[in-house]
Amino acid sequence: MAGIFGFKLKNGRSGESQAVARPNDGFDEEISGLSQLYSPGEDHVSQVRDVADVLSEMGTITNEQLSDIRRKQKAKPNSDVSRIITELHLASETDIAMARAGLYGLEFRRINPETVDRRVFDRLDIDYIRNNRIMPIAVRDDALVIATSHPSDLFVIEDVKRQTRMNTETIVCLDSDIDAVCDVLRDEKMNHNLDDIINDMTDVEIVQEDEEESEDLEKMAGQSPVIKFVNYLISNAIREGASDIHIEPKEKFMKTRYRIDGVLFDMKQSPLKMHPAIVSRIKIMANLDISERRLPQDGKIKVSVGGRAIDLRVSTLPLNHGEKVVIRVLDSQSVRRGLEQLGMEQDVMQTFGEQIVLPHGILLVTGPTGSGKSTTLYSALCQMDSDKLNVSTVEDPVEYELDFCNQVQTNEKIGLNFASALRSLLRQDPDVIMIGEIRDNETARIAVQAALTGHLVLSTLHTNDAAASIPRLVDIGIEPYLIAASLNAVLAQRLVRKICPKCKEPYEVSKNMRKYLQKAGIQPDEVYHGAGCDACRGSGYVGRAGIYELLVLEEQFRDMINKDPSVNNMRRVFHESGRRTLFDDGILKVKQGLTTIEEVLRVTEVYGKSEDEDFVENMNPDK
Repeated sequence: MAGIFGFKLKNGRSGESQAVARPNDGFDEEISGLSQLYSPGEDHVSQVRDVADVLSEMGTITNEQLSDIRRKQKAKPNSDVSRIITELHLASETDIAMARAGLYGLEFRRINPETVDRRVFDRLDIDYIRNNRIMPIAVRDDALVIATSHPSDLFVIEDVKRQTRMNTETIVCLDSDIDAVCDVLRDEKMNHNLDDIINDMTDVEIVQEDEEESEDLEKMAGQSPVIKFVNYLISNAIREGASDIHIEPKEKFMKTRYRIDGVLFDMKQSPLKMHPAIVSRIKIMANLDISERRLPQDGKIKVSVGGRAIDLRVSTLPLNHGEKVVIRVLDSQSVRRGLEQLGMEQDVMQTFGEQIVLPHGILLVTGPTGSGKSTTLYSALCQMDSDKLNVSTVEDPVEYELDFCNQVQTNEKIGLNFASALRSLLRQDPDVIMIGEIRDNETARIAVQAALTGHLVLSTLHTNDAAASIPRLVDIGIEPYLIAASLNAVLAQRLVRKICPKCKEPYEVSKNMRKYLQKAGIQPDEVYHGAGCDACRGSGYVGRAGIYELLVLEEQFRDMINKDPSVNNMRRVFHESGRRTLFDDGILKVKQGLTTIEEVLRVTEVYGKSEDEDFVENMNPDK
């Protein structure tokens, strides 16, 4: 901004700027913010010097690429040039930040938490830092050094000067650097203060089990240390990527555990005195009855963490030492991903994509609880044209609220179960229906009738593999000829943990295991695992990916359903079709270095490998 108004920053500090006189004949070249001035006699539009010009001068983009950027700017006059450059993949985040620094005559620097003065950082509220993309990092020569990814926002810089009552020296950094520093320093600050919070909470005496004491319990739940502790548990779980929070009362202490990547980790042990107040606080947030401590209760909480809307599903259960609370963390961002981000191989993703655009029939997704079935179904719904289709769901409960479809929450207390909701829904002219789960004969029969009358039905079923879903439907009471006529495809899936990229390394396998690895097409030197580090909590894994088994009902398969829909026969026909099983897809992920053999064996039952039992036995790490 200094260049635009003809000012030059001395030592990079705002507040110490001076006007610098220059000869008129060289004035235009010295202005850093403008490349040309408008002249009425010229036939071209003036162009303000911006990030794209600096990138061109740096040699990061070519003249042709610069012209392409200008054409897109002309098509969208109010568009941000940095966003255009990013969308065209012409420059990295670092290149763009360096160009911003060059445009305003400022220094560019990478910032990490170790180089930030904690006391200086605390001069601004952390939410203010995140929202305005500016943070104080040090004091130099009586000036506050501030790092920002938006150096053009002079109003924020002036506001920082006003809040801190100091002159400022501005440098340019990355957006990701600001987020990383905020995450680390917030955790350090919270962990530092957590002991103080716990000490404050242990001063509160435990409430007796008498009903009349509920008012005292509510008062305790509203005290500041209790609120801070619950907020910490929730916000820290979201930052850690936890799917569930377990709060468990033991005989002498309260245990808190997070489920991360499908595995429970102990996070903290706290005094048992805290437990009644913590549970009551969570009940108040979920609109539950805090005086009822003998019966299970369920509720929901909506929170916002870091600008993200998060839904929490709360369940309480009376135990011998108090009430256990489990909080399910539901992040709607996780279900708005494309199918390509679920870990499907290209052939499976293409075939599955063809199934979700069919006009009618049933598409089932199977697997145990926590295998990602709902995420897959929601991702499939996201691929549909909701403007032209009437998409409706029947769920128990509605886990993620989606604005592009009509969602029905079942309620057994008033008689609104899956079957009754489906009957009413079919009178609403639906095109696509998603059923949370097919549990009984009535729901399954209505789903079959809907598929046969021109609707596409998506649902889940609890079976171990894709082939077992056909006999499962027969067991529910659906005739084989109706299954053959209505069922389009079945997708079975599991979630495997991915190897931590920070501690990923090859490792030596035993001689007894090598020949079996080679039989699976894996060379011994291609096997990796995670050694364990702080980033993965010593587990060697970070994040999860899906492994899939897709059964498409072709004519020979439909004929076999009418003849013999037994589990063994269905599996035999599936393997003869040449499609990959869950185990085969897992082995493919091992070859790609994405996961480990032990992880694949943990989540699969190795269907179709019975003819080579020695292979399974010698690959099982527990043997």
